[in-house]
Amino acid sequence: MIKRYGTPPKEGQRHVLRRGVYAVLPRDGDVLLTFQAAPFEEFQLPGGGIDPGESPVQALHREVYEETGWKIATPRRLGAFRRFTYMPEYDLWAEKLCEIYIARPVLQLGPPVEPDHQAIWTEARAAAHFLANAGDRAFAMRYAKGA
Repeated sequence: MIKRYGTPPKEGQRHVLRRGVYAVLPRDGDVLLTFQAAPFEEFQLPGGGIDPGESPVQALHREVYEETGWKIATPRRLGAFRRFTYMPEYDLWAEKLCEIYIARPVLQLGPPVEPDHQAIWTEARAAAHFLANAGDRAFAMRYAKGA
């Protein structure tokens, strides 16, 4: 069974399954987060939805690049969680199945290409305090304890 974080599903509300991949990206005691300015200002683990025809690892590489401008290497799956949320950018109630990876950021190719995103380095042990959702926080804390 996959652990759920956040609020339970809204009773009577249909939730569409949305699979996504997200990364803990450590380097020299810091981790790379993404700050998303819209539709809400929040810090997140870099990542996002898996497009049709993509493998989770292909999606991870694409999403991390789009949200941070960084190329990554050696992704390794840490686990998964799910959460129920409204996604205003899609006007969609979603059951998000979030697979979490750890990967090495190896080369900054430029700024994020995703609108309203900014790449932010923060000290690994402090990262969980910034992250907007409880699942991201749990995986960031798990990494920081082992770092």
